[in-house]
Amino acid sequence: MLRSAFFIRLISIVTLLHVYIGVRLIAALPVGTPFKWLAALLLAMSAVLIPVGMAARNIKKQPLSDRLAWAGLLTMGFFSSLLVLTALRDIVLLLLHAVDSLPGVTAATAEFTAVSALCVPLVAILLTLLGVYNARRNAPVKIIDIPIAGLAAGLDGFRIVQISDIHIGPTIKRGYVEKIVATVNALEADLIAVTGDVVDGSVPQLEADTRPLGALSARHGTFFVTGNHEYYAGADTWIAEFRRLGFQVLMNEHVVVNHGGARAIVAGVTDYSGGNFDPAHASDPQKAMRGAPGDILFRLLLAHQPRSATAASEAGFTLQLSGHTHGGQFLPWQFFVRLQQPFVHGLDKLNDLWVYTSRGTGYWGPPIRLAAPSEVTLLRLVAHPPAG
Repeated sequence: MLRSAFFIRLISIVTLLHVYIGVRLIAALPVGTPFKWLAALLLAMSAVLIPVGMAARNIKKQPLSDRLAWAGLLTMGFFSSLLVLTALRDIVLLLLHAVDSLPGVTAATAEFTAVSALCVPLVAILLTLLGVYNARRNAPVKIIDIPIAGLAAGLDGFRIVQISDIHIGPTIKRGYVEKIVATVNALEADLIAVTGDVVDGSVPQLEADTRPLGALSARHGTFFVTGNHEYYAGADTWIAEFRRLGFQVLMNEHVVVNHGGARAIVAGVTDYSGGNFDPAHASDPQKAMRGAPGDILFRLLLAHQPRSATAASEAGFTLQLSGHTHGGQFLPWQFFVRLQQPFVHGLDKLNDLWVYTSRGTGYWGPPIRLAAPSEVTLLRLVAHPPAG
């Protein structure tokens, strides 16, 4: 019942936003009436496709479900750009009208109104095409050196490869995953960190598409922590499946890794929101450190959401690896992520804790990335100050 009410509200909001775009653009288009009717029809189709695409996962029949999801999510990405550009156009028009009201000043308001009404959808199409290319290409490798004070000599140069937020689901399938695995394995990591939101669907739906992850290879293995999307899809079944694939799942716990005659603590917490789904999965960095040897100075925490950083700092961790934010994924959402998370992307510091936030290796929802490229991250530990 609650889901139905939410969906009705969603359809209402989407419809009203489409009406807003139609009112602001279609009448002003410098084209004939038949083309204006065509524009209205396309806008109406968009209003229908978006909720259909979002609900497509409830359709069990394949490939119909995935095709509807592709159509709806791609339309959603285009609509997002169209809405933002329409709003920006209206702001410019308000400024032009203000200029027109000044005595002795004339702005080219009428000309701008017509030309911009045509440019807005054209620019939205170009941004969508660019965004799809960015999202669907192989995630590039991003190399980050992290200076660690007092780092043991044996850990100097230790290589961690992080992947996060792949979101295997309706539009990300086995072929996409195989390319990620090939990229990761080519980096010859000492340790692979998978920081959650790997899937958007159930084990029966996605088992074939996640299977290539079992080929991930690193000297000390692959470590995994849950993200919020694992809980949407059934965390317990996915935890069992990832263990079957060879991942070491860390649920508010740690292990000690021996490397080059030195030791490191590798810990992981359940997702920040995990306790909302199962009280036994409440995220707890302090618990993850419980029983850890006090003489090991380098302490790595895998935590899906950056907002685990405050508790991680208090627990005495050296470095936290997170994802979740996608770096905003596409404009203008980069500006809103910080309302929920303390860090959006890249390397930051909180007290003595380094925090690296990945933009993600896949994408969520619309298959679009703009000004927020995906990444496979190679993090190298570097002694600071350098030895000698």
